[in-house]
Amino acid sequence: MPIYDLKEQIARLPEQPGVYLWRNAAGETIYVGKARALRDRVRSYMGAAGVSPRHDALLEEITAVEVIVTDSVMEALALENNLIKQRRPKYNILLRDDKNYPYLQVTTTEAFPRVLVARRVEKGGDFYAGPFLPAKLARRTMGLSHRLFGIRSCNEVITGQRGRPCLEYDIKRCIAPCVAEICTEERYGVAVTSTKLLMEGRNDELIETLRDRMARAAEGERFEEAAQMRDALRTVQTLRDRQQKVATPQLGDRDVFGLKVGPSGGAMQVFAMRAGRVVERVELSTEPGGVAQRDAEVLQAALQQFYEDRVPPAEINLPLEIDDVEPIEAWLSMRADRRVRISVPQRGDKRALVDLATRNAELAYRTKFNEATAAHFDALESLREALALPAIPRRIECFDISTIQGSETVASMVVCEDGRMKRSEYRKYRIRGIRDQGSSPIPDDFAAMREVVQRRYRKVMEDGGPFPDLVVIDGGKGQLSAAYDALESIGLGNLVAVGLAKKEELLFLRDRDEPVALGTSEPALLLLQRIRDEAHRFAVTFHRKARSMRDLRSELDSVSGIGPRRRRALLTAFGSLAGVRRATREELAAVVGPKTATAVIDYFARNT
Repeated sequence: MPIYDLKEQIARLPEQPGVYLWRNAAGETIYVGKARALRDRVRSYMGAAGVSPRHDALLEEITAVEVIVTDSVMEALALENNLIKQRRPKYNILLRDDKNYPYLQVTTTEAFPRVLVARRVEKGGDFYAGPFLPAKLARRTMGLSHRLFGIRSCNEVITGQRGRPCLEYDIKRCIAPCVAEICTEERYGVAVTSTKLLMEGRNDELIETLRDRMARAAEGERFEEAAQMRDALRTVQTLRDRQQKVATPQLGDRDVFGLKVGPSGGAMQVFAMRAGRVVERVELSTEPGGVAQRDAEVLQAALQQFYEDRVPPAEINLPLEIDDVEPIEAWLSMRADRRVRISVPQRGDKRALVDLATRNAELAYRTKFNEATAAHFDALESLREALALPAIPRRIECFDISTIQGSETVASMVVCEDGRMKRSEYRKYRIRGIRDQGSSPIPDDFAAMREVVQRRYRKVMEDGGPFPDLVVIDGGKGQLSAAYDALESIGLGNLVAVGLAKKEELLFLRDRDEPVALGTSEPALLLLQRIRDEAHRFAVTFHRKARSMRDLRSELDSVSGIGPRRRRALLTAFGSLAGVRRATREELAAVVGPKTATAVIDYFARNT
């Protein structure tokens, strides 16, 4: 394996915390990892052959290693997260959120804060609440903050020196902090505090605050203010009564993770509990391809990436133990500016909530990766093993030629991604062929395959992709050689292609003298047969259409100056092609003009 060529370099690595990056021959980062002792961790890969097909694929692709030393494991953890996010290495576990839910931002760094919709939490001192599910709930809550508490929505620099308030004040959507005589900074601060309570879902506390303010306003005979507090109180009470949430007050603020990992990938559910209520549910997923095998490894990678853009709560509950708990806790505590604790509950309400999140994760897995999808990935994995491919062939392109004695030769190319046919990317080609001294094209299946493969991947190179993980050729050794000739002529000889012969259903590979025979019931062969049969169907359909179009063409189409309109006029006037042949120059000229009439007479004279 190429990794053994790095043995001397690995022996000289430092025994310090840091991050290591594996690179391939193209210089791309294919895996990023952290380590307490870089030399020991990187050297462990030299004995990892045979651990799993994905580890073997990684080891086969490694050509270089780069390390970055840090002062602590926590710093290595943060650096690893940043590098994974920037470079998206294909062998790392990559987390996908089901949606990018918005946050609400209260710009507390301003003297008179506003409420804004934000897509991510930024460090800087502002207050954030969320994420909000569904997304429209964020804007609805922001609208309530304007209507109930009069938080401003303008971009003005507030000095309190404005002569008169704007229309927002007149329609009771702003308490006009721009006019100091109407709204003082202290009064606006009370509105901001109420807005924070609303956004955090602390409705019981907000109701008590509004009730107290309403009573004090009434006692002071500020009846308009008291009426406003009364309306706000009724709205918040209605919101509280409509909430249908899991509630256990003693559980406080925490995030609860549920996990399900299977052959098709992973699914996670995160329940965000605030003030004892589950106020948010986020669905996360991973896909196969990473070298992480254990549930704990997947969960740890997900945990790190999930909180890269989120502020963690005081406690995080997991379904199982993970490695490096202490540095992860320290990293999370640094991000939250307070202590964050990670635990695995064993009993009681906390364990019940973890089990609930896990059941939801299992349901999400079955929904996202149903039996058909799982079967597709199993077939792709068995195909990868049978052909000794470095990774799962997620994108497969298949070519087929259709012709009858060299007549109207056409080709088809179909695409299969993740085991599903992708019809929007099918392509069909008319074979231009090799001409001999100006004659008609010479029928040659090998030349046709060479032409269509060359045309296809020259276009792919011009467009910058996408490149397939596997090319399937309908045919045997000869067609496969023709395809590789085409690929090498345009500098893509590194693409993997196989030939699938129809009768014996044997697989031909360039680097093997003998064909590979798969069992008739093996998922890999059934998948290839399905793709090949689809390419054949698409090619035959196109060939039949091409023949029918040829049969519908008239010999008049070969005459210079004759198009569809004049051809129709001639056939209508003279009844048939024979009638056109018998017509005189004058009769033809009366229909299509003297110049075209001469062209028709000359054409038939040459071809009689």
